[in-house]
Amino acid sequence: MEAAECYKLSDGVNGPLWMFWKRRRYVVVFMAFLGFANVYTLRVNLSVAIVAMTELREVVYENGTIVQEQTFEWSSSLQGYILSSFFYGYVFTQVLGGYLSNKLGGTNVFGVGIGGTAILTLLTPMAAQLGVGWLIAIRVLEGFLEGVTFPCSHAFWSRWAPPSERSRMASIACTGAFAGTVLVLPISGMLVSTWGWESVFYFFGVVACIWYVAWIAIVRRSPEDDKYITEQEKHFIVQTLKRVEGDSEETHHPWKKMLTSKAVISMSIASFTEDWGYYTLLTGLPTFLKSVLGFDLQASGFISALPYLLMGILLSCAGYVADWLQIRGYLTTTQVRKYFTCGGFTVQLICMMIGAWILRPAPTIVCITTAVGFGGVAWNGYLVNPLDLSPRSAGVLMGISNGFATIAGVISPIVNGYITTNNGEDEWRLVFYITAGIYIIGTLIYWFWGSGELQPWSVEATEQKTNTNNYTKTQ
Repeated sequence: MEAAECYKLSDGVNGPLWMFWKRRRYVVVFMAFLGFANVYTLRVNLSVAIVAMTELREVVYENGTIVQEQTFEWSSSLQGYILSSFFYGYVFTQVLGGYLSNKLGGTNVFGVGIGGTAILTLLTPMAAQLGVGWLIAIRVLEGFLEGVTFPCSHAFWSRWAPPSERSRMASIACTGAFAGTVLVLPISGMLVSTWGWESVFYFFGVVACIWYVAWIAIVRRSPEDDKYITEQEKHFIVQTLKRVEGDSEETHHPWKKMLTSKAVISMSIASFTEDWGYYTLLTGLPTFLKSVLGFDLQASGFISALPYLLMGILLSCAGYVADWLQIRGYLTTTQVRKYFTCGGFTVQLICMMIGAWILRPAPTIVCITTAVGFGGVAWNGYLVNPLDLSPRSAGVLMGISNGFATIAGVISPIVNGYITTNNGEDEWRLVFYITAGIYIIGTLIYWFWGSGELQPWSVEATEQKTNTNNYTKTQ
């Protein structure tokens, strides 16, 4: 069903969309928003804490001797490995997350992934004291659990999100990732300054545990499983999705055709492109601001949050614009995905180049903020793309795409750690130039290969499964 046709249908709920509590699908969106916020607070807190864990501090002994000490004497290259270790586990559960979401329910696996990560976060200070190997092991396990979150979200959007609201629902929920980033950076700076680096992990670990309890109490796998949804809203969602008969556990995934599809390949490369820039700054920005631009740790936390605040705002706004352009028929789905992805990448690469060339506090911060912010525009292109290409395989497609993108999260902190051994200006310029180059490659590939249309192999798989079910029923 086209988005324009879905727009004509009514969910029977008396109230504007901003009254999200009147619509169960938007209650799911709100809880998913908070879930993604926790995903990123648990992922990002180490980026700020590690600055405090490794900084030189003046210590005055009782005899008056003044020495400089570090809690952990980790080199910049070792810090790169520690920061990237999260993605060692993260990369292995992307496709698995999509598969498990079909078997066990996307909402169930999503909750367990975040809840398990919260418990491991509470154990992080103890692991760091035991040794760097233990810390890396904890981070790998955290990545393993969080790796299911994005693929699972696409699985439950395939059950909860009408096509005419797909972009806005997914984008609002994903905005939680940036809300979490905006909160974790300044709050972590304040926590470190007040109670020490350990408090960062305890605080965000407890908050995520509380969210998990609320998630399992409120959210259900699908509209059919939710006893609080109205019959009118349930009918609206089911009809607009035109779900084929049979449960998602029986979904047939045409693996070979998916993995060789140009649309899937370009979507995966776009994900890698955005993740390279995103994680380069996410893991390195606090260090860059402190070492190169001269900001103290607490100021670095606040400034580091600005790009992600803009990204969250643009992500939500762009989601509404994307849906509006499709509903009104001004752009096709393919055009929306290409314009938003490639337009976002183009602004990002230009800002990266300018920021690296100038490398002065005010203009560089403006350029970095704009570059990261326009990632929110790009996300409304490639990140929603799996739901366009094959709604029934959206979770698995997201796993493939995000799994490939995770390689960027593994490599970029290590590469940047080796490049910035002295934290010099020229070293950081090279980091930004490399990032700009990757944006150029991603833009070109997605522009020529990207698609927003339901893929033939998805239609064939659905028809094949439907025919099989019909044949079985006649026996």
